[in-house]
This record gives sequence, C-alpha cells and structure tokens, in this order.
Amino acid sequence: MTVRIGVEEEFHIVEVETGRLAPRADAVLKGLPEHTFTTELQQAAVETNSGVHETLADLYDDVTGARRRLDAGATAHGLAVVAAGTVPLARAEDTRPTPGRRYRRMVDDYRLVADEQLICGTHVHVDVPDRDLAVRVMCEVSPWLHALLALSASSPFWANTDTGYASWRTMVWQRWPTAGPPGCFADAAEYDAVVQGLVRSGVISDVGMIYYDIRPSAHQQTLELRICDACPRAETVVLIAGLFRALVTDARARLAAAEPPACPGRHEWLRAAAWRAARSGLEGALIDPGTRREAPAAEVVRGLLGRVRPALEAAGDWPTVRDLAERALADGSAAHRIRRTAHHDDLLACTDLAIAETRGEERPRPRRTAPAHRVASPGQAAA
Repeated sequence: MTVRIGVEEEFHIVEVETGRLAPRADAVLKGLPEHTFTTELQQAAVETNSGVHETLADLYDDVTGARRRLDAGATAHGLAVVAAGTVPLARAEDTRPTPGRRYRRMVDDYRLVADEQLICGTHVHVDVPDRDLAVRVMCEVSPWLHALLALSASSPFWANTDTGYASWRTMVWQRWPTAGPPGCFADAAEYDAVVQGLVRSGVISDVGMIYYDIRPSAHQQTLELRICDACPRAETVVLIAGLFRALVTDARARLAAAEPPACPGRHEWLRAAAWRAARSGLEGALIDPGTRREAPAAEVVRGLLGRVRPALEAAGDWPTVRDLAERALADGSAAHRIRRTAHHDDLLACTDLAIAETRGEERPRPRRTAPAHRVASPGQAAA
C-alpha cells in the first residue's frame, strides 16, 4: 500500500510595488476555507495545508492549486505571496503579531525572537500509524535531512543584506529553544516524557512549540519534516516530499531487518551538517552521512537518491524524483538564483523573481518604476 503524504507551506505577504512585508493576512485569506488556509504568528505570513495524497502528481496539483487561490486573494489587494525562507526587504517594523492569546504569549515570552519571525518553511507529513515506530524512524532518517534543507535553500538575504548563507532562515529559526535536531528515543513514551518535561519547565507553553527538524505529529499519525525553507518552485516541494516519503519507507524497512542504526543519536554532527547545508545550499559542500566529511552537494544528493531508490521505485516515484533532483542540481538552489539576480539587478528584482516562481511563471511581471535597493554586505548599511 502506498504511504500517504501531505504538505504545509508558509508564505510571506508583500506589497507588489515595494517588496516590503504587508500585515494583511486577514484580507488575503478572506473567503478562503479555514481548513486549507490559515494565519501565522506574524500578520505578514499565511499557511496552506494540502490534502492527503498517495501520488506526487496529485500532491503537485493540490499545491499549485492552493498557490493560485492564495495569489488571487493577494492580487486583489495589490499584494503578492512569496514562498521563500526570507524576503530580501523584510523588516520587523513592517508587520505585527496576529491577534490571539497563544501568539500574544509567544511575543511576550520570546520578545525579539518572535518579533523577527519573518521566515517561512515547508513541512511534509508522511503517514506512520505506529507512534513508537515513528519515533524510531525519526532517528533513522535524521542523518539525511540536511540534504533536503540544501535542496530547499531560498533565504540568502536578511534586512537588505547578503548574509553569505543559502538558508539564513535556518540561522534565525535556531534561536527558538527547541529548534534543531531531535535526540534519539527508544519509543514514544520516552519522547513524550521529554516533551512534557519541556512544557512543565515553562520554556515552551505547549507541545506545538516542539520545533525539532523532524517530529511525530501531536495530532495526526504522521512524521513531520520541518527543516526546509519555503520553496519558490512547487516542483521543489514535490521533490522534497518524494524524497522524505522514500526516506521514511527505507527506514522502516531497515528497522524491520534489524540493520545497525544510521544515526548514533549525537546532536553535534547533525547540527553541524545542518549548518553546512544552510551555509552552502547546493553550491558548496555538504556533509556525507557515511563518512561525516565534506563532499560536493551533488555527490551527497545523488547518494541519497541511490539509498532510497528501491523505495522510490516501489512508490512509482523514481523517474519523477530523479528528474526533479537532476534539474535542481543543474539549476542550483533558489538561494543561488535569487543571489544571482541581486548581482545583476537589485533586491526588488529578487523579490519579483521569487513571486514569479511562486506563481509558476518563468519571468517576473513588468512593474511600475520603484526605488532601487542595493545589496549590503554584513556590517554595511543598505539603501
């Protein structure tokens, strides 16, 4: 039986003419079904929730359909939505928190961390009905998650500045107290005891604030991938979903065969691998999970493809995922495309590119004349 998958995507809301964040979630979401389109901590972001699917083709149709509906809601107000880890011209003063008791508490407790939650991610859910098994699979797949982060990397700019990273979202996200790689646990009881201990400590207010790179869902019988940036191209979302499902299927088979665990349960090298992926994306080296040494990103991604090929073939996904992966390696990460645009044009053009890719368009739409925003290096002021 094919394992089902679903996706949650987060989007920035921006003013088309300026590229600035716009706290207009209520206007964009008006008339859209609440079970599919929801708010986020900041009013300049929204989230879509796909249905549950067995095929990547159906998932793609769902994701692109939701993007079209969201774009229509934004366009009616002179706005656009952007699926990217960050948008170049984002500033905390351009948005405000979404009303609600939970969000108010988060703002009060975490202050600047919450104020600067100007980032968006892609989350993938894969069915794992047995919660004990989900916890064990979580550990087994962790060594490969940084490769999925590299494929998604789309956030080179922060507050008008070239950060030098492919995924600056990762660096911002890791300021939350529970962000990063999870530990390895024997079963769900051990995992849940740790989570409840964190809630009792007062460091987090509820289980929804477990922000591990991967986690068993508290409300569904799924394992949830959380490490990835939001992806401008819907095809990248499908690629990551297909690879994650294959990783889960592969891990279940290896556990059933009592193979030695792939992950020793140590945080330090998993965190280091994620940092390397955030820094380099697909344009530099990644950490090879087998050797724990640097290797070209293409080599690591193709190594992942080889590892999960049997699972991809069993699901009928091999041709699609192989072709999407090779296209991603040929085109480079979204971070690379966005940074290249900045070098030839300016930061507003970068936003235009991300808007176009979110819409599934090849080129940005023409705009009226707008002020140019040059790129600043860290430590420099930007226009």
